Amino acid sequence: MTAPLSALGTMMEPVAAHTSRTLVGRDAELEQLADLLGVGQRRERHGVVLLSGDAGVGKTRLLMELRDHAQAEGWRVIAGHCLDFGESALPYLPFSELLGRFDTELPDVVERISAVHPAIGRLQPGRRVRSTPEAPTEVEPSADRGELFEAVHALLDAAAEGAPLLVVVEDTHWADQSTRDLLGFLFTRAFTHPVALVVSYRSDDLHRRHPLRRQVAEWTRLQTVDRLALSPLPDDAVRALIAELAPERLGERELAQIIGRAEGNAFFVEELVASGAGGWVPDDLADLLLVRLDRLSDEARQVVRIASVAGRKVTHSLLEAAAGLPAADLDAGIRQAVEMNVLVAGTKTYSFRHALLGEAVYDDLLPGERVRLHGQYVAALAAGAGRGTAAEMARHARRAMDLDRAVTAGIEAGAEAISVGGPDEAARHYDHALELLEDPERVARLDLDVTKLVVQAADAHSAAGDSQRSAALLAEHLERLPADAPAVARARLLSSYAMALCIIETEVDPLAVSHEAVGLAPVGESPLRAKVLATHARVLAGQGLVEDAENAATEALALAERLAMPVLASEVVTTLSSLRFKRGEGEDSAAVRAALEDAAQRAVAAGAVSAELRALFLIGRSHQEAAEWDQAAHWFAAAVERGRAAGLPWAPYSIESRWQLGWVRYAQGDWDAALELVGIADDEGGPLIPRAIIEAIRLAILSARGDDVASALTRLRKVWSDEGGIAVFSAGTEIEAAAHRGDAAAAIDAYDDVVAVLSRIWHEHFAGRVRLAAQTIGAIACGLTAASAAERASLLERAALLRADGDTVVQRFLASNASWGPEGRAWALRLGAEHLRARWLGGVDVPEREDLLAAWEAAVAAFEDFASVPELARVRTTYAGILRALGETTAAREQGDLARGAAHGLGAVVLLEELRAAGSTALRAAPSEPQRLTAREREILALVAEGRTNGEIGRQLFISTKTVSVHVSNILGKLGAAGRTEAAAIARRDNLLP
Repeated sequence: MTAPLSALGTMMEPVAAHTSRTLVGRDAELEQLADLLGVGQRRERHGVVLLSGDAGVGKTRLLMELRDHAQAEGWRVIAGHCLDFGESALPYLPFSELLGRFDTELPDVVERISAVHPAIGRLQPGRRVRSTPEAPTEVEPSADRGELFEAVHALLDAAAEGAPLLVVVEDTHWADQSTRDLLGFLFTRAFTHPVALVVSYRSDDLHRRHPLRRQVAEWTRLQTVDRLALSPLPDDAVRALIAELAPERLGERELAQIIGRAEGNAFFVEELVASGAGGWVPDDLADLLLVRLDRLSDEARQVVRIASVAGRKVTHSLLEAAAGLPAADLDAGIRQAVEMNVLVAGTKTYSFRHALLGEAVYDDLLPGERVRLHGQYVAALAAGAGRGTAAEMARHARRAMDLDRAVTAGIEAGAEAISVGGPDEAARHYDHALELLEDPERVARLDLDVTKLVVQAADAHSAAGDSQRSAALLAEHLERLPADAPAVARARLLSSYAMALCIIETEVDPLAVSHEAVGLAPVGESPLRAKVLATHARVLAGQGLVEDAENAATEALALAERLAMPVLASEVVTTLSSLRFKRGEGEDSAAVRAALEDAAQRAVAAGAVSAELRALFLIGRSHQEAAEWDQAAHWFAAAVERGRAAGLPWAPYSIESRWQLGWVRYAQGDWDAALELVGIADDEGGPLIPRAIIEAIRLAILSARGDDVASALTRLRKVWSDEGGIAVFSAGTEIEAAAHRGDAAAAIDAYDDVVAVLSRIWHEHFAGRVRLAAQTIGAIACGLTAASAAERASLLERAALLRADGDTVVQRFLASNASWGPEGRAWALRLGAEHLRARWLGGVDVPEREDLLAAWEAAVAAFEDFASVPELARVRTTYAGILRALGETTAAREQGDLARGAAHGLGAVVLLEELRAAGSTALRAAPSEPQRLTAREREILALVAEGRTNGEIGRQLFISTKTVSVHVSNILGKLGAAGRTEAAAIARRDNLLP
């Protein structure tokens, strides 16, 4: 039995006579697409395909044919579309459309799923429209994105029970971040029933900073996802298409002209043929598209112009209300526009046959005409004559210059975006509203408390990962706040500002700001006072004032519970639990972790995502400081997943958990997993500082694998002052790279530069200085052999100062009773061992042989306790060289073999080179060793053996050149090869090639 066919938006409706009804030049792509998706096949898991191509190249026509093919095979087909709302993004729009269609076709399924997964109701089209002309609906609490995603997954699975389901999502180059996240979730989750997904996008729209560009790169790395790119049609296919469109045959001159102008773009071919292409057809595409309108009646042209203002799609009711035309004229105009294939009729909507056509019509409107037509849409939406979202209202009002209404609709749209986990979209809506509220008369007319909106905008920016923007926004409005402003307004801004200051590097004292907020907060049973005190407790805790923090938190908790503020209460409970962690007065670590786990569970119950993330992060940190890598990874991964599910991958404690999980994977030696984890840094639309934080992990790995990352490290220096974590780790990579080159001066310069920055934004005795000093002395030792006598004396003098720097930090930490865990002990011992090595190599104040060996033996033992695979391998590499130089060949080989085994597993080319340079030779690799290559690495190795460049490999495998470079580095390290030629020889010798 053939499954019912859902209306696939407007793209799948009948086509006009001038559009070819025969698929031309795409038979191979159709067969490949159907095969990748598994249409007509019985599979355990059906496919996911990313369909790309330039605008007009034929993606929609191919999908129409796929629709027919799938229907013939008994599949149910349904589609959702992304629309260009510009700055007024509407989260999950295509999935709302899908849900609306399911509600029409499979109401029983929707009802059943809604009962189990009530979160699906948030996507109901009727739930996302403005309820009354004047008053916005009350915004519900923020949705748990994890529940929403699971609900969508369950709905698709249930819809496929009766027949295989093909889901099409079109035009994802316009998709909002939330829609992209949901697609990524669906791509990685298996279905019980046969469900296939195809997602299309315009490849020519994916400019360098387009957010979908990074997302596509990530998706294509998934084994479940395939990619199909439509190329322009060849000339012979264009000729065949013209023959279909114009059976009366055009002259050769006209044919050649169309072929030349169309450049293989099927849409351009259709437009040129439809407009009677001749020498008079303008070259500019917009003019070419607008030729179509000349063949319409006045009524039809007016209808098309009005429809273009709505975007690509408009409902009949909204078009009717906005047009204000007599019913007969409206119907006649719509009918002709549909018949001439300018508009395509859906169930209750009209849309342009191609987005380019709608854009060209809109751009052709006169400025005053645009303003007037947008105003008509505003009036229709405000009167309730046409249904639409707050984001649509905000867009139309802004362009209609109805700025008061644009403010209220923008605030409503921001709240709606937050409620479905879209902080980026919310921040944009709030920012636009704040821009319009620069007019004090508008503020007075609307009777709005701007400080509340500022805090909402700042919170949205922080949740989106841009804490710098959050702090700057608050600082700006505090500075502009009138001296006679209400105390509550100033307290509200000050408290939020204090919290923002705790997240960023700043010279402003957050404690002083928070104290002022507390002094201005209302006395008594006030929700604002509870919030201010809760923030004050966190600020005090950050300053190490544990007792004062407990007092403030206790008062805040009491207020929050009396005022029925469960989310705030959960935040305070997490703060109180974290104070036990900070106090560290010999308390049982298990008890502290148990308290934090309880806080996390309470946060879950209250829906306090921020508190939950903070608790999960702190549990992970407690294990990390004890070098309990597996347990730390578990909790950090839980926080990362929770942040992702909530739509907050860049939010505080979400991105910090990803950062720390990356370093845990680094320490565990699972570098490939670490690189995959930090791939989010490639999102050029993401916030700068969080991206840079995790980029430091990638550069450390790539540098150790032999890549030249100097320019990337230099770029990171620009944000050292903005985030000390970037500085302390990326500087370490600079120093290690300089040591490998034997460039002691560069290592010393990097050390001096980073200490100067961190002494200013932190303090001069920061813990990481011990590691940096040890690394720099190690670089000095590497440079001593090539130095002159005078240079050696200077370098040894500097090594002594570095040793003193590190020792001072260690002594201060021990004197303060602060926690000094396995990592600190290991680096302190390496600091001393590196200094002894430098003296030994420099021939000045040479240590006794026994002292030198004992120091390095102790360092190795400490790093064994620390259990950092790469750092232990580095220490063993150095120790092996010392042992060999002192004639201890057996012990040297033992240490060298252990270091070499770790280096091979890491793909650490640099360590392998250092081992070879020190005279440590590798034993013949066991036959099973090459099996460590992954399937992707074997695939790339085969192409390397063919002599392909990284760029050629990337194009063939649809991955970036940078990704290929990472894989090649891994391969060289695992095979112990010095270069591509040697790797190819090893591959042939060990039968690694297909």
